[in-house]
Amino acid sequence: MAGRIPRQFIDDLLARADIVELVETRVPLKKAGKNYQACCPFHTEKSPSFTVSQDKQFYHCFGCGEHGNAISFLMEFDRLDFPDAIEELASHCGMEVPREENKASPQEQKKQQQAYQQKQDDYQLMEQISRFYQQQFKTATDKDAAISYLKNRGLSGEIVKSFAIGYISDAWDGMMKVFGKSYTGNQQLVDLGMAIQGDKNKPYDRFRGRIMFPIRDKRGRVVGFGGRVLGDGTPKYLNSPETRIYHKGNELYGLYEAKKANKQLSRLVVVEGYMDVVALAQHGVNYAVASLGTSTTEEQLQTLFRTVKEVICCYDGDRAGRDAAWRAMDNALPLIRDGYTMKFVFLPDGEDPDSLIREQGQTAFEEILDNAAPLSKFIFDHLLARVDMQSLEGRASLVDSFQPYLAKLPSGLLKDSIITELANNFGTATEKQLAKFRKNNADKPQKLIAKTKNKVTPVRLAIALLLEHPHIVNALPDSSVLQHVELPGIGLLNQLLQLCRQAPNIKSAQLLENFRDTTEGKQLAKLMCWQHHVDKDAAEDVFLDCIEKMLNSFVEQRTEILLQKAQMGQMSQQEKHELQALLNA
Repeated sequence: MAGRIPRQFIDDLLARADIVELVETRVPLKKAGKNYQACCPFHTEKSPSFTVSQDKQFYHCFGCGEHGNAISFLMEFDRLDFPDAIEELASHCGMEVPREENKASPQEQKKQQQAYQQKQDDYQLMEQISRFYQQQFKTATDKDAAISYLKNRGLSGEIVKSFAIGYISDAWDGMMKVFGKSYTGNQQLVDLGMAIQGDKNKPYDRFRGRIMFPIRDKRGRVVGFGGRVLGDGTPKYLNSPETRIYHKGNELYGLYEAKKANKQLSRLVVVEGYMDVVALAQHGVNYAVASLGTSTTEEQLQTLFRTVKEVICCYDGDRAGRDAAWRAMDNALPLIRDGYTMKFVFLPDGEDPDSLIREQGQTAFEEILDNAAPLSKFIFDHLLARVDMQSLEGRASLVDSFQPYLAKLPSGLLKDSIITELANNFGTATEKQLAKFRKNNADKPQKLIAKTKNKVTPVRLAIALLLEHPHIVNALPDSSVLQHVELPGIGLLNQLLQLCRQAPNIKSAQLLENFRDTTEGKQLAKLMCWQHHVDKDAAEDVFLDCIEKMLNSFVEQRTEILLQKAQMGQMSQQEKHELQALLNA
């Protein structure tokens, strides 16, 4: 819908939401003193380090460092964009999301509203068609053939239902008879790829005589379909075309179902087909996704690595499978940072995940996954196969062939280990080649940042106390008292003071929300997690003491600067008055 979400509504929403209640709908929490604890939903751990504070309306994991408010939790846990997280939280709280006045022209606003409403209608229609396909297992005249096919593939009624798998008979207008009853409806079905425009302006079903797999986006909305023919017809799989709500390079079949089945996903397996995903889930491997007939795109890989830290690509061992794996690896390189892994499994000739898990079972299949080749080995094996390692020229060309791939790889342990292995095992080609290689892949010097506890300064402590207890701003007779003070961090403190004064009932989570996606926001989040050991009852006195220390520190520093100027005869008339006032204060 057109228009921005008002800031006041976001503040009201955070005031209404209870982060403990929200988190408990997804992660079981246990009371631990005044806070709540659980094993972190964002990384694998055996003992709980994930803490949720009801007072602060804030969560923090001492293991992986994830933290934020209720909106942040939904964005991370449900993998939602900011507007979608607002919508989800508002729905949880029984609130309707308003929008600010749109500054576009009336004509443009009308277009925006129409486009928004069109998409809502599209999602609704696609869901209805999905339900229609599912009903065909009960009503179609040839339903027995479809049911027998699925049973022969080893699929239970439960797994068919969980993936909302359906069926459509081999007729030209099986779906169109139900949904294509008007010109507008017909055009919508053509636009959504569900019908094809035929002769004499009469559309007909795109999908006929097929098992139907609905493709859902990250919010669970049906955006497209994949259809698998029952017999030996061609094409074996038919997919929805690109539409206004479906972009195959952005979606992953089975991801919504995997997240629904696993609240703490640790890894995802990328396979080639719809049936592979469903068959693996049938046998207990309910964390597989398929890339919808495309090479795994950068957008799909970004989605994967936002969801889990370990991605395993499981492809056929033939040339096509290895080429697909290489393209996926190439797209993934810029995304691989420390703590994230990509591995590869290549299946024997004639096998696919569906057949293999049916023959060998879950345990054997997961053992294959556990022994998947890491990305570095895949790169080495692939490039080694292309050169003659018996010659100096071949060994030198191997070193050169790594250059474009390492250039894409972020600095980190993986990049360092590949360079080290090259240097140790293949660096003897020529000293010149190795020197060139080291020079091209040397990381730029970076400042070493020591991981130390937050240094206690009056500014930092005042900010931390104000974040935790925003009401203590009322203890200051004048919240602009620090307006002209120049100390590190004082600008951020002044922003907080102004926000707290403008909204007397503001809460910690609301304060943080004002700084989302900013450098200051990251600093504030760290201070929110800081254990400063100041009791709630003493917070106001300590805060005022910090303000006094800042003022005294500034006066001392400013006085020293002005005295030095006086000694050098460089003072302006205004600075003389300022110095006099400081000395008499």
